Amino acid sequence: MNLKDTIRDVKDFPKKGIIFKDITTLLKDPKAISIAVEELYKLVKDKKITKVVGIESRGFILGAALALKLGVGFIPIRKPGKLPAERIAESYSLEYGTDSIEIHKDAIEQGDVVLLHDDLLATGGTMKAACNLVERLSGKVGQISFLIELSFLKGRENLNGYDVHSLIQYDSE
Repeated sequence: MNLKDTIRDVKDFPKKGIIFKDITTLLKDPKAISIAVEELYKLVKDKKITKVVGIESRGFILGAALALKLGVGFIPIRKPGKLPAERIAESYSLEYGTDSIEIHKDAIEQGDVVLLHDDLLATGGTMKAACNLVERLSGKVGQISFLIELSFLKGRENLNGYDVHSLIQYDSE
């Protein structure tokens, strides 16, 4: 099965000129989601991961499945105001302005080896901020994984020095 064939393109979403890569079509196919989880697992199984961190919100789906398969805990990174306990935040640049993400202060312990997962790599800003959060809490980023990578946006360049993997690559819009 070619996983790329299970991704739906939605034109002009969330705004005109954008072609949105919709993973809900992959997620509703039990064979496709099983293959995706297994392929992501193969990339990380020997990395001695102690926690999986998923980025809101689509990173939660396969991230939690990977945590279960690895037999480790799952940690959510969320948008501001969504986590109830003491937390730290990291800001990052957007095309016009900034945004931020948060993690609970007690989510990562010194010595944790972390798999960071999100559904899509575009510019890499959100994932770089997530790496900074993990490292501020004395964790080590063992690997970064994505279901999809928009290679033409060169987001991987923002993640230099990290072990980055993606299952599906798009080389052009």
